[in-house]
Amino acid sequence: MDEMFLLNNVWVIVAFILVLLMQGGFILLEAGSTRMKNAGHIAGKTIFTVGIASLVFWAVGYGFIYGEGNAFIGMSDFFYGDFTSAVDGLAGSVDFIFQLAFAAIALTIAFGGFAERAKLSVYIIFAVAFSAFIYPVVAHWIWGGGWLAGLGKQDFAGSTVVHLTGAMAALAATIILKPRIGKFNEDGTSNDIAGHNQVYTALGVLILWVGWFGFNGGSTLGVDGAFFGYVALTTQLAAAAGAVAAMVIVSAVTGKNDIPTMLNGALAGLVAITASTAFVAPWAAVIIGIVAGFIVHFSMVFFEKSKIDDPIFALSVHGVAGIWGTLSTGFFATPALSEMNGGQPGLFYGGGFAQLGVQFTGVAVSALYAFTVAFIILKVLEKVLGGLRVSEEEELIGLDMSEHGSYGYPENMPEKKYDSKQPGA
Repeated sequence: MDEMFLLNNVWVIVAFILVLLMQGGFILLEAGSTRMKNAGHIAGKTIFTVGIASLVFWAVGYGFIYGEGNAFIGMSDFFYGDFTSAVDGLAGSVDFIFQLAFAAIALTIAFGGFAERAKLSVYIIFAVAFSAFIYPVVAHWIWGGGWLAGLGKQDFAGSTVVHLTGAMAALAATIILKPRIGKFNEDGTSNDIAGHNQVYTALGVLILWVGWFGFNGGSTLGVDGAFFGYVALTTQLAAAAGAVAAMVIVSAVTGKNDIPTMLNGALAGLVAITASTAFVAPWAAVIIGIVAGFIVHFSMVFFEKSKIDDPIFALSVHGVAGIWGTLSTGFFATPALSEMNGGQPGLFYGGGFAQLGVQFTGVAVSALYAFTVAFIILKVLEKVLGGLRVSEEEELIGLDMSEHGSYGYPENMPEKKYDSKQPGA
């Protein structure tokens, strides 16, 4: 076997493992950012999400993205099981499992809009629908040879495909589910429903940060020329700049060095550089990260004032930063890197508004499609299931107990009164 072929495949499998481990980062990030009474539910739901996303992606998702079809959708390679084909210099199965991990990440982002109030049955049905009819369509348009790919849309590792698509589904869920009990007062003011463990949240961000080197670096699909090292460099710079910028702006505006905002700044920098990491110079990666860190703070404030309850800030981190990251390649893409990776140079390198226009079009149609289809699916589920949300009593006692019958932290929750007459007491 050709050594380079083998090395490329080994690298992409390592990248797949890194991306899969990002789910562990999401578990800690989401559990730490929400209340203790929902921690077990969030952790278990995330693993369950990976299970459903994997099965649906195997059955139809991969075929809808990469199968033979038209500019809108692929229509072959369902129930994938080919061990003989090669795709982009990789064994077909290696390419398949790497792409599968991205689909699972997009679904996990979408579920951020459901946090602390949705029925488990809604999670299950929506997971199937999102993995079959929302994510694969956008991915086909941009990565599967669809109509946006034909226009030259640049999205190296998924600022639009993964992050914006997931965030728009989260926005639809957040609007329909309405705010958590106690989030907003009758006079329109809001209450801070703080997460229960900032250490969990910070560790979750660090795991995601490490996983991003598989997310972006693995998207080079090989080791030839060691270009993955350059991608890692721009990824690191953007994340660092996002964290610092977010801390500076929140401190200047509020007088407090808010930890959740700083953590969201790091994630916003990572999300923003995901589309442009292979197209921009290191100085531009720093600018992209700084802008992401700034806008994530103002975006969080905007959604709060708009009475949109976003418990884990998925809309700001993955949606707003995803839009900025996608547009940034239209500003900063260099001629050399654009020629190397496909596409056209950005506005600041003499490319005019052509590439920026393509990027804007891609953002607009992808966001509109993901939001509209998610909204319709959730409205149908609302009718069929008699509502998307648990009862007020169930929300107050927490989803750990109401949906699963046990707490994630049983020793820290109220105990039942001892009853000597109960069997086994």
